[in-house]
Amino acid sequence: MVNSSLLIPDCKKFTGYKPCIPGKNCLKDCDEIERKGVVILIINLDAMGDVLMTTAQLKSIKEKYPDSTIYWLTMKNAAQLLLHNNYIDKVIVWNFESILLLQQIKFDVILNADKSTQSCSLVNSLISGQKFGFGLNQNGAIIPLSKAADYNYILGLDDELKFRKNLRTGQDILSETFELNYNRDEYVLNLTEEEISFCNEYKKKNHIHDSDLVVGFNTGCSELYPNKKMTVDQHVYLIEKLSLFDKIKLVLLGGPEDTRRNNQIAEYVGDKVLLTPTTEGLRRGICYENIADIIITGDSFGMHLAIALKKHVIAWFGLSCWTEIDLYDRGIKMIPNGLKCSPCWKKVCPYDLECIKMIDLDSIISEVNSYREKRNRGK
Repeated sequence: MVNSSLLIPDCKKFTGYKPCIPGKNCLKDCDEIERKGVVILIINLDAMGDVLMTTAQLKSIKEKYPDSTIYWLTMKNAAQLLLHNNYIDKVIVWNFESILLLQQIKFDVILNADKSTQSCSLVNSLISGQKFGFGLNQNGAIIPLSKAADYNYILGLDDELKFRKNLRTGQDILSETFELNYNRDEYVLNLTEEEISFCNEYKKKNHIHDSDLVVGFNTGCSELYPNKKMTVDQHVYLIEKLSLFDKIKLVLLGGPEDTRRNNQIAEYVGDKVLLTPTTEGLRRGICYENIADIIITGDSFGMHLAIALKKHVIAWFGLSCWTEIDLYDRGIKMIPNGLKCSPCWKKVCPYDLECIKMIDLDSIISEVNSYREKRNRGK
């Protein structure tokens, strides 16, 4: 029971600890109040690529709830993807303290994108007028929280639907789950002026000119599903062939887990490829990928990053579901047609990675050349 007679401001910036503007008295003379409106919590703790894909819902959320405050709960590694996002008022990192905080806030809307016990159990423990997505039942099983989430829910339980019949993208399905209008909105990822300047300086330092076509190779993937990778030999073949084109720069991209692999590729091809750093942090990794015009990638975080950066994407698929990915008409999907075991989402392949072996490398080269010719005609 609160017994204070003070009138607490309904303001996005008010913390109760100190004024957001030095010298202001929040309780008396503030003329810059930003009312919270509808208080919304988005929960998305899944892989970083999924977090990026979920940002495509933000525009529709704001259209449905124009006067609103948006909180986003995610894991520490994904939080940096949400920085500088004009739709989000506060990014909250999953930890014990943040859970305690969220349990004290009365939300109007909770949007849970995750079918995981940790996300769903948290949803059950929070106060909200409306909850969309997924929660838990009394037996601890994950359940849809409304009819709108039924298709998304069944998709995870029915392999025939997920692997053979579904033709809808992940963004389309999540929009339905959250009861939002689906307008095929883009991912939201914003670079700062400093980051854009870094990209330009890096290109200048490495003699990459505006007339050059920059092709980036995202060589790795999550260690959870290592069989999404092309082989080192396949990358070497592509680099050797593409390096013969005029005015082309080739760059290797990736994170710390890709360092050894990228070094190995670079040893084979020498100065035909530029080896970008892999251990400078996520935001710098975003900058290095932003340098490229085309990204050649598997279905990985690097692919989602390329989509968010609006690059021309050449993506190969094997174990994952290509129908759920939207390239927004910028690129092509390399699909293992006629392979009955693909997609499968298996961590161990019983068929000697046939889906990776059958990637048409010459078609990738042809797509790069087609993009190159179109760009040259445009100039």
